[in-house]
Amino acid sequence: MPTPATDKPGKAAQPFLPFTRPTIDEETIAGVAEVLRSGWITSGPKVKEFEARLSEFFGGRPVRAFNSGTCTMEIALRIAGVKAGDEVITTPLTWVATSNVVLEVGARPVFVDIDPVTRTIDLDLAEKAVTPRTRAIIPVDLAGLPVDRDRLAAITARHRLRVVEDAAQSIGSSWKGRRIGSFGDFVSFSFHSNKNITTTEGGCLVMNDEREARLAEQYRLQGVVRTPPDGMEVEVVGGKFNLTDVAARIGLGQLAHLEEFTAKRRELARAYFEEFDRPAVRALGMGLPPANFTDSNWHMFQVLLPEERMSARRARVMEEMHAAGIGTGVHYPAIHLFALYRRMGWKDGDFPNAEYAGRNLLTLPLFPAMVRADVTRVVRALSSIIENLKK
Repeated sequence: MPTPATDKPGKAAQPFLPFTRPTIDEETIAGVAEVLRSGWITSGPKVKEFEARLSEFFGGRPVRAFNSGTCTMEIALRIAGVKAGDEVITTPLTWVATSNVVLEVGARPVFVDIDPVTRTIDLDLAEKAVTPRTRAIIPVDLAGLPVDRDRLAAITARHRLRVVEDAAQSIGSSWKGRRIGSFGDFVSFSFHSNKNITTTEGGCLVMNDEREARLAEQYRLQGVVRTPPDGMEVEVVGGKFNLTDVAARIGLGQLAHLEEFTAKRRELARAYFEEFDRPAVRALGMGLPPANFTDSNWHMFQVLLPEERMSARRARVMEEMHAAGIGTGVHYPAIHLFALYRRMGWKDGDFPNAEYAGRNLLTLPLFPAMVRADVTRVVRALSSIIENLKK
């Protein structure tokens, strides 16, 4: 753990404030101990119970749990029949897993730029990128803010495309009163340790029918189909993607608190907007996310640093925030500028909005255990640093 830090010499030491931290209650911890004592610690009854609860949460749709929110997208693409020679449209401003899974199934990711306001995929550009080889689109709900599902549905229906919603960050979010995951095509969620609910590592895939769910089960565990008492068949090439009962028990405890967690995150986000609305802070020119307190689950609070007004880059800001006892994050560098993707032909300048955001977005602390004073501390520290770095 980081050591306590002080904001200034002579001030009392304050505990280090990370940019995120999971909240796990004692009942869940005790429940994990019960699973460990049971002797059944890999996939078993707790996974089935977790899947049933998730299905209820998503309006009765078929749900299967996995050991990551990455394999869920790969499996969805495989179920959808995406293969070598196909194209999948997505955003370059996301965790690299979103496009890596396209490569895993042999297809080619086709990036389009982001909307500079929402920081999510520009759907007008996405539609313009459709070709005869396009088979699917992967929109990403960055920071928990949903992509326009009405516009998305219209585009995909018009061009007969499958959709794999990268909803890794948006459990608890909604679109016009409907929970993300309760409608649509494939919807993939992550339960990584920094997500709004966690299984330490894990994820789930929401599907359309039981046929897809059965195929997902095959892909989840080496393609195996069992017929009691001793029958076994393998029809597809699967992987080792199953969730454990230990992880599922954590997920059950977390899911019970999701609405509480979401409400607290929205409360903290409102506090951030109030702190950033102070005249001296506004004058620094930091860009804020859309103030959506209805649909977004506020997985993250990200500010856009005013690159043109600063004498140093984001790394310097992060170092000084850390010295002040405050953790920050980067979500995310633009994917197409990684060496792997440059070798595929992408270059600087291809997607200017995503590149600017990738250089300048700074993720600030936001998690349910925080209090209003923490938000004030973060904004004051950041504002002081930006003021000192003005050109």
